[in-house]
Amino acid sequence: MILSIESSCDDSSIAVTEIESKRLIYHRKISQESKHSVYGGVVPELASRLHAVDLPQVLKGALPYIDRLKAVAVTNQPGLAVTLNEGLMMAKTISSLQQIPLIPVHHLKGHIYSLFIEKDTIMPILVLLISGGHTMIVRVESFEKMQILATSMDDSVGESYDKVAKMMGLGYPGGPIIEELAKNGDEDRFDLPVPMRNSPLLAFSLSGLKNAVRLKIEQLGGYEKMSDQDKSDLSASFQKTIKLHLLQKSKKIFTKESIKDFAIVGGASANLYIRDAYQKLCDVFGKKLHTAELKYCSDNAAMIGRYAIDAYRRNKTYDPKTVRVERTKKQKNNTLL
Repeated sequence: MILSIESSCDDSSIAVTEIESKRLIYHRKISQESKHSVYGGVVPELASRLHAVDLPQVLKGALPYIDRLKAVAVTNQPGLAVTLNEGLMMAKTISSLQQIPLIPVHHLKGHIYSLFIEKDTIMPILVLLISGGHTMIVRVESFEKMQILATSMDDSVGESYDKVAKMMGLGYPGGPIIEELAKNGDEDRFDLPVPMRNSPLLAFSLSGLKNAVRLKIEQLGGYEKMSDQDKSDLSASFQKTIKLHLLQKSKKIFTKESIKDFAIVGGASANLYIRDAYQKLCDVFGKKLHTAELKYCSDNAAMIGRYAIDAYRRNKTYDPKTVRVERTKKQKNNTLL
C-alpha cells in the first residue's frame, strides 16, 4: 500500500491505495473553502495553519494501514510553498519512522492520474488541464513523456471564474456559482470578445476577457446595481466565451494530433457546460472523451496515490532526506517536469 498526501493549496487530503489492485482503501479530504471565502480567495498563511490542524485529523483514518505501507507519496510542486511544506513534513516523518521511501509527486501529473483512480492507465492521451492555477493541453505519451502543447499566458480558467465572481460580488469559489447562475442566463445578451480569436498562437489568454467583463459591470452601474438577471446573463455570456476560446485552440490541436483519446481534468473540469461542449467536439473529430469522477476533479490525495503506484513500479522512490518543495520553474522544451 501507498499512503499519499495532498496539501498544495486549500485542501487537506490523505489516501491509502493498494498497489497491485489500484484499489482505494482510504480517502478523506477537508476543504478550507469556507475559511477563505470571506477573503475572496486563498490566503496562504491561513491555509498553512489550517493544514497543520487538519492533516493530523485526516491521518487518523489511515493509521490502521501504517505498518503495511511500502511508500509515502506527497505533492511537492507546484503550489503554495507554505502549504506544500505542511504535507511534506508529515510525509517525511512517516517515511522516516516506518523506514520506507518517499515518492515526490508533481501536482499537475496527479491531476492527469485522476482519470485512472482504481483503473488502468490509458496512454497515449491528450489532456486539457483546467484548474485554479493552470490552463494547458498536454500530450501524454507515457509515464516519462508528457509534453505541453498549449498553456496559459496569464489567468487560468479557474482563476478567471473566481475573479469574475468577485467582481459581481458573488463569493468564492466562483466556478460553481457562475455555472449555476448561467443556467438561467442568456448567453447571447453580452457580446464579449473571444480571446486570441485571430491569433495563430497555440496558447490561452483570459486577462482581456476578464477586463471586458469588468467594463460591462461598470456600464451596468456596478455589481450593487445589477439585477439577478443581469448577473445570470453576464455569467452565461462569460462562460460561453470561455468555452469558445478553449474550443478554438483545441480544434487546432485536434487537427494535428492523431491520438484518439482526449481527457479533461482539474477543478474546472467539473463544469458540466464545458464537458458537454467537449463531448460534441470529440464526436466531430472522432475522439473518445475521458473525464474524472466529479469528486476527484478538485485537489485530492487519491490522484496523488494513483500516480505514485506507477512511480513505485518504476522504482521512482527517494530517500526522504533528499526531497524538498520545488519552486515553480520554466519547463524545458515544453516538457511537464
